[in-house]
Order: sequence, then C-alpha cells, then structure tokens
Amino acid sequence: MLNSIPCMIMRGGTSRGPFLRMSDLPSSQEAQAKILLSLMGSGHSLQIDGIGGGDPLTSKVAIVERSSDPEADVDYLFAQVDVLNHHVDFNPNCGNMLSAVGPYAIETGLVEPQEGTTLVRVRNLNTQRLIECHVPTPSRQVSYEGDTSISGVPGSSAGIMLGFLNVIGTKTGALLPTGQACDMIEGVAVSCLDAATPIVMLDAADLGLRGDEEPAELNDNRNALERLEIIRREAGRRMGLGDVSQGVLPKPVLLSAPRDSGSTLCTRYFVPHRCHKAIAVTGAIALASAVSVPGTIAHRIALDNKRISPGKLLAQVKLEHPSGYIDIDVEHRNNDFCDITRVSLIRTARKIMSGSIFYSLPATPRLDLLT
Repeated sequence: MLNSIPCMIMRGGTSRGPFLRMSDLPSSQEAQAKILLSLMGSGHSLQIDGIGGGDPLTSKVAIVERSSDPEADVDYLFAQVDVLNHHVDFNPNCGNMLSAVGPYAIETGLVEPQEGTTLVRVRNLNTQRLIECHVPTPSRQVSYEGDTSISGVPGSSAGIMLGFLNVIGTKTGALLPTGQACDMIEGVAVSCLDAATPIVMLDAADLGLRGDEEPAELNDNRNALERLEIIRREAGRRMGLGDVSQGVLPKPVLLSAPRDSGSTLCTRYFVPHRCHKAIAVTGAIALASAVSVPGTIAHRIALDNKRISPGKLLAQVKLEHPSGYIDIDVEHRNNDFCDITRVSLIRTARKIMSGSIFYSLPATPRLDLLT
C-alpha cells in the first residue's frame, strides 16, 4: 500500500534531496528510517524505485520543524541514506543541505519573511549547534535568482550567508579529541580534529598520492581506500567515537600543497569510502579551523607553502577541491586558535519540486539504524 507525505525537493549547496516536516513523520527514528529508505529507493545502485540519485550527495534527507529552543526558529535533522544498503545515519551533519533549510522554512510558513533579508536561526539536532542563515527575501519572498556562483553547481543563484556558531567539539566535545595535534596511526602522521564535524587529516604524499587526483581515480585505488579505512577506524576509536566501522564519522581528508597561488590547501574529502566530488561544508569548516592550529597536518602544509605565517591566525581560508574552490571566514576570540566564535561562508540553494512524495513499507524490511 502506498503512503504519501508533503515534500519539497531542494538543492542545497552541492547536495540535493527531499525536505520534510518532522510533524509529518512518526516520532521514532526507526520508523522514520523505514520511510526514508523507501522514498529514496535504497537497495539499488540507481535508487530506481525512489528519488535518490544513486550517489551519496543525492541520497540525503532534511527534516525540519518549528523549534522549541528560544534561540532558534527551526530545528533541522539531517539523515544520510545509504544508496545500496538499508542504512540510515542520523549522526553526521550536512552543511550543504543546511543551505536550503532557511528557504524551506520560509516557503512552508515556519518563519515569516522580512523585507530584503530574513534571518533564520537553525538548531541542528545532529550536533545541537546553532547556525544563522541569511536568506535573500526581496518583497518578502524567497529569491533563488542571483549572481553568486559556487564550485560544483552550474550557473548562479542568490547567495545565502551561513554563520556556524560554537563549532568546536560537535561530536567529541574537544577541538583535538585525542589531546594531540598530530598522532601516528599505521605509521602515518594524522591529525584528528572536531569542528562542525570530526575529521582525520593526512598528507596525501604519505599514501603515495599527489593529492590532486580526480575522485574517480581515487575511488579506483583499492589499496589507498583500504589504508584510509584502517586509519579512519582507529582514528574514530582514539577520538572517543567507538567502533565507527558502520558509521560515516570521522571523515578522512587528504591534504596537499595548493595548486593556485591564492589558495590555502588542496583537499580530497571522503564520505567516507568514496571521494567527494567537491567538499562538504562541515568538512571545509573543520579544515579551515585546523589551518591555524599549530602542529596539525593542515597547519604544517600551509606553513611549509607560506600560506600562513608562524604564530598567526588565518581569518580567510580558500580550499581547493575537485570541483573548484570554497572560501571560509574564521573568527577567533582574543587571537586564540582554540576559541573559534564563528565560521561563515556563502552557499546557494534552489527549490526544485513541491508536492507529495509516495512510499511503501514492506512488512519486514532489513534495517540498520545508525544514531
């Protein structure tokens, strides 16, 4: 029997997926996960029986509702739906999908639009952190048209400024969860850092790589992927995340010297078993935060290539990724690299479809729920 719920499909940054109201879903995450698996069409490489795009970047769901927190307007719960397996992971955050939360909240009447620009305060339920979204609303309507371009998305759209607050220790409670800026895992120097999302950074050269390979080339490099996964699992254990073999955190990131003279680092971000075709917003925030932390892989590479001066904080970070660049502003309090007050960047979003989405619930589906 087919069931239906209201849905808006939106592109947020370099990701795309359905946006749903929490009030339209059952209260338990297990029941929610069954619905998400069906509507995305998981279990097939093309997600042919649902709206997923057969890729982790297009197998994402945003669940939004009016917030009970006086400091927030809406709550946002992100779900990563596995393409091939019956896995739904409510652990990670997605800053790209977040780019469309503000427009969605206004479109659905959760937030009243203001003239010019509307501030939408979002509480991320995955991380319990606040994000300020500045949405263009000329004539009190969401505007999607503009001249802002972001790498990985064709054309241009209206720019949405995102300000992430209190990014340190979103999952582990510490900027450097292992207590050190650099650790040795499997004979490789790594940096484990948690700012917006937990990541484990490596110098690409330590895996015999250049660092600017195309995602397809890295995805075909079985030896490198296997080594990355061994390192990622041990990093997760040391970061206090436990057994991460069935989860997506921490995310591994390969770093190398930038190719462009105006960039800070060249990055290859994994999600976590395939190379991202661009870079996750939360991963970019973590890397931008790491650049100023002495002893991290990011700091060392930036220092060696004269992209940062010894003892200086870097307020503006430009990261290269497979699709282009991403610019991030990092604000520190009292010149303290451990006290990051806000990280900001500009994204774009677009409304694609609004209507009802249909799903079916098999009698006894196999389900692995990650929380």
